[in-house]
Amino acid sequence: MKYCLPVPHLALPESSPHQALNQHFLTKQTEIEHWFQKQWRLTPPPFYTSVDLRNSGFKLAPVDTNLFPAGFNNLNPAFMSLCVQAAQATLKQFFPGCRRILLIPENHTRSHFYFESLARLQQILLNAGFDVQIGAWRESLQSPETIHLHNDGILRIQPLSKKDGQLGVDDFWPCLVLLNNDLSEGKPDFFNDLKQHVIPLPDLGWFQRTKSQHFSYYQHIVETFAEVMALDPWLLAAEFSTVPQVDFMSGKGEAELVAAVEQLLSTIQQKYDHYGIKQAPYVVVKADSGTYGMGIMTVKSGMELMDLNRKQRTRMAATKGHKITQVIVQEGVYSFEKVGGGVAEPVVYLIGSYVVGGFYRVHDQRGPTENLNAPGMHFTPLMFAESGGNLDETLIPEASPNLFYAYGVIARLAALAAAHEAISTNKSPSLTIDPTIPK
Repeated sequence: MKYCLPVPHLALPESSPHQALNQHFLTKQTEIEHWFQKQWRLTPPPFYTSVDLRNSGFKLAPVDTNLFPAGFNNLNPAFMSLCVQAAQATLKQFFPGCRRILLIPENHTRSHFYFESLARLQQILLNAGFDVQIGAWRESLQSPETIHLHNDGILRIQPLSKKDGQLGVDDFWPCLVLLNNDLSEGKPDFFNDLKQHVIPLPDLGWFQRTKSQHFSYYQHIVETFAEVMALDPWLLAAEFSTVPQVDFMSGKGEAELVAAVEQLLSTIQQKYDHYGIKQAPYVVVKADSGTYGMGIMTVKSGMELMDLNRKQRTRMAATKGHKITQVIVQEGVYSFEKVGGGVAEPVVYLIGSYVVGGFYRVHDQRGPTENLNAPGMHFTPLMFAESGGNLDETLIPEASPNLFYAYGVIARLAALAAAHEAISTNKSPSLTIDPTIPK
């Protein structure tokens, strides 16, 4: 019997070390898809999400979930039709009748890589049949700006304006505003009292959102999912704790941070002993809010935090847009995947509830315990394992294993956690995870 497969069939390196877990998911594929369908009926997905994963072979877990993703330019161009179909299906389901979309980008970056991503995102929406304009609110933008892209294309960014409770540009007044700005520096007042839908919610910006809240939701979801799948949830989630009131420059909160690191290392070691894992556990200390790979350090003992030099303390004192005052101490997940000799981690992209592809973030100068989101990284697009790339594509269960499937499962669990974040942020009634699988 055939069934719809909402995860593209992608080619991964034959040495990919998570095949046992992937095979377990493949044997439960029909049940997993029914479970997700029921969860999405209860909790609408974010419009778009990107999820950073780490794969150690014995463990596959998300380490970051971005609700305002860039990097669309790093996706294989062959994914375009899949992205277009996912955008059409998602917007039609949740915003029927919408035809005009205002896209709000990051304000201060002048990175051509970001502009390439923004252009790709705009093209996805245009190809999906929507009229799309780009509007920004930075003070220096007083007239339309034309940006020339590396592929000889152009990107037009216009000054944002507000009238009668609506955001627009020039004479373009959309029914939907799509944020691609993570609001690290705060939420502008013009988002107040809007009559338009804004997605994602501005209150999910990094000025307010925390990683610890996201992973708290993820932990609850993955425990329920793992029980249904007869798995130890630790195999799918990184343990974590938070330490508030930290100041790396003055040393405030240092003792509490050291204690949290030692406690988490002890917890991880117990799991390593249980599974016979020979590697040494490690943890990642990072800002509880923020992105761009800033405010992150890897340690294997609490005492390492007592010996930070001034440069290290300065690097941990602030992230994009704000000072670091609270950190998350997260279990480190080894990355044993390699692409071209460099350590690699997969980044998976979703539009709505659909996995639409991804790429490897690769760093040739960093090891399997280190943060790869750093200068010197490069990206390798994932390729389809065979011709296709259609949301309606069907595969029989006996078909060749889709090695990307496990990535898609974990990424969707993270997106589901983000969906619950949105409910909480919007102060909507709490929705519970339904553990049952429809027959």
